Amino acid sequence: MRPLLSTAETRVLQAIDDEMLVSQLVELVRVPSVTGTDAESELQHWHATQLGRLGYDVDLWPLDLDQLAADPGFPGTEAPRTEGYGVVATTGPSGPDAPPALVLQGHVDVVPTGDLDRWEDRDPWSGTIRAGRVHGRGACDMKAGVAANLAVARAISTSGVRLERAFGVHVVVGEEDGGLGAFATVRRGHVADAAVITEPTSGRVVVANAGALTFALRVPGRAAHGSTRREGRSAFEAFLPVHAALGELERERNIDVDPLYGDLTLPYPISVGIVRAGDWASSVPDLLVAEGRLGVRLGEPVEQARAALVHAVAEVCARDPWLRDHPVDVSWPGGQFASGRIDPGHPLVADVTGAVAAVEGRAVSLGAAPYGSDLRLYADEGGVPTLHYGPGDVRFAHAPREQVDIEELLRVTRSLAVLVARRCGARV
Repeated sequence: MRPLLSTAETRVLQAIDDEMLVSQLVELVRVPSVTGTDAESELQHWHATQLGRLGYDVDLWPLDLDQLAADPGFPGTEAPRTEGYGVVATTGPSGPDAPPALVLQGHVDVVPTGDLDRWEDRDPWSGTIRAGRVHGRGACDMKAGVAANLAVARAISTSGVRLERAFGVHVVVGEEDGGLGAFATVRRGHVADAAVITEPTSGRVVVANAGALTFALRVPGRAAHGSTRREGRSAFEAFLPVHAALGELERERNIDVDPLYGDLTLPYPISVGIVRAGDWASSVPDLLVAEGRLGVRLGEPVEQARAALVHAVAEVCARDPWLRDHPVDVSWPGGQFASGRIDPGHPLVADVTGAVAAVEGRAVSLGAAPYGSDLRLYADEGGVPTLHYGPGDVRFAHAPREQVDIEELLRVTRSLAVLVARRCGARV
């Protein structure tokens, strides 16, 4: 039997506009807001306008990129960027001694599309609705969650309920390459008693995130004409034992898996995403640059994770006749996501699972995610207890088949609306 809903909670649910929610998700997907582009800024201004029209107090500000980059806690970036904007909207009683009881947070930036031939009709920005799902880059990661947050904000505003405590919506940029937007938001002083990031969670409540550190390897070779390749040393061939060593390191780092990961056997992957070598087909390449990401275990200091990879690379160099005298250079450009978590016993966890039970009529399991997110910035930099609950299956994220189920989107939005009503003390 589902727990009873209060009159105020019921009124908020009735105020959710399903048609507008789906329509705005399609509209969001059609904006190509790749990290660092002008379209990313366009969506921030769009959100500020939407939330302002709903009567929220809106803080829209340009990010001071130089000042943020000089901060000791700066999380790093990878995409070129000349600007960025933060958006924070609040409603209800507020003040320096009354932070929001709850914030819903989401990021508007998405990753590049990849090979267009892999997409339906070669259009990753279509926002097509097919078989009950919205398709397109960002539909899952995480414009569905962003649309859900906006739908909840609209329902709170139009339902006529009164909040005893403030409610906030944070819309951020730069999550995909380090968390610049979340970092800037926290540094601006926008914190709360608790936060839910509506990343795709496949129906679970995610209470912990692995970290992810971007690394770069420079593998030296010796150039020669391809017809006399034995006079040189191919940087590509020199990289092969290094790549094998990364595979062995990955195996070792995934032997003891936290029970929160359930059936997931590779929560801390090491992936090489970019490889560049050579500048002429008939020349032996004298340099290979490989860039990838190193998974950080739950609770593992970032420095310890880095040291593990550096040690593995140094060991293979010491064993290899060429690399012994021409060692691989390891650096750490780009995003640097530490791991993060919330105590499963924190009241926010019970509040979320209770809202899901009341709205969706099911018990929800707790889990951990193998990717980095803004969770650790809110928790560590802002002191805000934070978890994930949002629509979508992360297996569709960053893929040419990216999509989100509309029925799931509607269910999750309703659960989030009840959560806000309860934590912020909605009254008729």
